[in-house]
Amino acid sequence: MTPATHGFLSPSGVEIAFLLVGLVTIGAALVTVTTRQLVHAALWLVVTLGGLAVEYLLLTAEFIAWVQVLIYLGSVVVLLLFGLMLTKAPIGRSPDADSGNRPVALAVAVVAAVSLVWVVVDAFRTTWIDLDGPAQGSTEVTGHFLFRNWVLPFEALSVLLLAALVGAIVLSRKRATAARNSRGGSGTENGRSGKEQR
Repeated sequence: MTPATHGFLSPSGVEIAFLLVGLVTIGAALVTVTTRQLVHAALWLVVTLGGLAVEYLLLTAEFIAWVQVLIYLGSVVVLLLFGLMLTKAPIGRSPDADSGNRPVALAVAVVAAVSLVWVVVDAFRTTWIDLDGPAQGSTEVTGHFLFRNWVLPFEALSVLLLAALVGAIVLSRKRATAARNSRGGSGTENGRSGKEQR
């Protein structure tokens, strides 16, 4: 007897789970960019990045999945929330967060997505994965590519995150100084008006 062939109309449990998690991840990403509450957007971003980590696990790329959890969920989202707290972003609905340029933003997003898909398909059209070699998501293969081909972008990203943190601190200090000056100015004006009345 020949073993049953695995076809498109008979997906495995892993493929069904991959599809369901992908749909949840896409929905969370859409909510992230459409909600008007900044804190909720950051929390939905946690769901989106967590869904990507699960997708990596389903693709047997455990190392990349844990890097996704440690770096993006554990560092980038915390940095975003820290920046929101430092800049005193509103907790509730923020009408100022919507500039009214949604059609332009949607057009740019569609063009960027189509361009990204086209680049990926064109780059990996004739690429074959060696199933007998080490897993593509293993530590050995990922470390080889990371420290040979992607060292500069990796370091540039760390500098960018540090610059964002420093910028949030500078903005919060400027607002605190301006608020202090406005309070001091109103106090001196009240004192002068009281003296003039006397």
